[in-house]
Amino acid sequence: MAIRPILNVAESAAILKQVSAPVERVDDELRALMDDMLETMYDAPGIGLAAVQIGVLKRVIVMDLAKEGEEPQPRFFVNPEITWTSDETAPYEEGCLSVPEVYDEVQRPARVRLTWLDYDGVAHDEEVDGLFATCIQHEMDHLNGVLFIDHLSRLKRDRAIQRVKKVIREAA
Repeated sequence: MAIRPILNVAESAAILKQVSAPVERVDDELRALMDDMLETMYDAPGIGLAAVQIGVLKRVIVMDLAKEGEEPQPRFFVNPEITWTSDETAPYEEGCLSVPEVYDEVQRPARVRLTWLDYDGVAHDEEVDGLFATCIQHEMDHLNGVLFIDHLSRLKRDRAIQRVKKVIREAA
């Protein structure tokens, strides 16, 4: 396993805005990618990561919603698809590893039904809510070239990008 660099919106928007391609099969190479993604996400630290965020344009997501002090609960999503969304929405203050140190409220459907393949290629179909629903929608947006700041006003989005540029300058 290896920790990979996470792309940020200020330097890599052209890549982050691309639509990721479906995965043809779950094999050892894809599992190695998912292992790297999980290690990268834990190191950041974060609760979700899409492959595009490390420059790999494949429809793959890793997540772990375990709270601090709980056993890790890693989840792997290959070719996830949302098949239903509730009319009810819920706000959540989101952040993103590709938009460091920026947080803002986003309204999303409160519940979603999704299908996906797991780490072993087994198919799943589940209805989820709460943080799981918010996080999977956020990460699936990445697979479609959408960042959470794209849900904000143009002014807030521009400010967020300027903030990321400042964070990068200060880190250099």
